[in-house]
Amino acid sequence: MTNAQLTLIQIDNYGPWTVTPKPRREVDLQTLQSRLYADFSQLFGMKKGYVFFSRFDNMIAVTNGIDREYHALIQESIGNRYPVTVSLSIASDKDPAKALGKATSQLQVTGSAQDSSRVQILEGEPIEEEKRTEKDLQIAHFDVNDATGKYTDKLNEFDAFIEIEHGYAELMRYMRKEYSSLSFFVGGDNVITVCSELGEKEYEKAINHVQQEVGVELKVGVGWGRLAQDAGMAAKHALERCREDSTMIEFEY
Repeated sequence: MTNAQLTLIQIDNYGPWTVTPKPRREVDLQTLQSRLYADFSQLFGMKKGYVFFSRFDNMIAVTNGIDREYHALIQESIGNRYPVTVSLSIASDKDPAKALGKATSQLQVTGSAQDSSRVQILEGEPIEEEKRTEKDLQIAHFDVNDATGKYTDKLNEFDAFIEIEHGYAELMRYMRKEYSSLSFFVGGDNVITVCSELGEKEYEKAINHVQQEVGVELKVGVGWGRLAQDAGMAAKHALERCREDSTMIEFEY
């Protein structure tokens, strides 16, 4: 059984800050957001976690094996180096979407995202060590079949982006609704999904659904691990077998 630990990352009072004392330049806000994402990716990545950017003012991390103390150190590091602070909320569940729901609720009850008095909240508890297993996480790595030949080398970049985004959006909705799993675009034509316990049948249904709805053909590599990066690398290796053998679904145990 999977047991995903997720951390919701939320910039404190971000909306009001962007227009105080007057509206800030969008280029500066985009730079701030991208640097924050890079720092979170590196800081959680040092402990073999994954971070996904979501809406940038909110980010989602897969943090199996990362304790509260390290979360607090990350908050301190960000607070010392940026003009904004962040609140973090940790939760776990066998279904990733439910874990994120718990983390979100824990943070919401402490105050609004635009409440200036809600600063550097740290909520929730990591998975107890004795409850962890070598297969706590199932991660799937999807990509588009022949994206270069079908889109990159034939369409202008914006139209190629639209096609890839259609596939991602449909996959994201389907995996969330049907399997309580969370999918994230990670660049190019790649999507990483933090999954509940799924088998080949469920992945086949997801791939067929996306192709039928928006005409985007996918393949997927699936891996397990105790930590996010372990499961993610297993999924990458499985995806490489898809590419080498022209298969649709591969697993790395």
